[in-house]
Amino acid sequence: MKVLGIIPARYQSSRFPGKPLIDLKGKTMIQRVYEGVKKCPAITDVVVATDDQRIVNHVIDFGGEVMMTRSEHPSGTDRCGEVCQTWNDYDVVINIQGDEPLVDPNQLLQLLTAFQSENTQIATLGIPGSKEDVENPNRIKIVLDHQNNALYFSRSVIPNYFHFKEDPFQFYPYLRHIGLYAFRMETLQELVNLKATKLEQTESLEQLRWLYYGYKIKVIETQIETPNIDTPADVEQVLKLL
Repeated sequence: MKVLGIIPARYQSSRFPGKPLIDLKGKTMIQRVYEGVKKCPAITDVVVATDDQRIVNHVIDFGGEVMMTRSEHPSGTDRCGEVCQTWNDYDVVINIQGDEPLVDPNQLLQLLTAFQSENTQIATLGIPGSKEDVENPNRIKIVLDHQNNALYFSRSVIPNYFHFKEDPFQFYPYLRHIGLYAFRMETLQELVNLKATKLEQTESLEQLRWLYYGYKIKVIETQIETPNIDTPADVEQVLKLL
């Protein structure tokens, strides 16, 4: 199975402009992400997808593969779709967040186990949640079917535990979503042509578009989670771990 790892990297982040190029103990964030992904033995090739010439130049300088993409993409998935118009000789594509400098190769391997089944179209990860996660709208909850396919993702408490507030885990093992996606190549090429839906806009979750149009999302449970850098305040935590 040939696997392409794509790392979308925008320079103009609204909360942290220029963050792909910040220095983290001698290496930029995008270099640390790239090198972490390269350590995964199941990934055939890795490419950074960006819309900024500064990032292009930097990736070339440290010896990485990079592709310039259009600036108007609304999501990392759409940016991956443009890359796959050129880098198309692969079976599976992984969309790796460009703000996770401590990306764990074992987590990527876990995600790819979903494609041992030929029926898998899309795969993602879930991690056991806490009560605080369940009640936090910034932590995305997942409800699964009997085959560990996602039924729904939500910022709300799902399923509702109104009758069991003392112990929300008494009857349901809540899973929190980790936003790492892998796709069959042909599936990704279909997804980027789907029209946006009111459902995804209501929750601000693009994966609800895929469910709405009937695609299956396999959820692999993991115990591995790495911190991302979303704002300047997150940098110190990562530096301590480095």
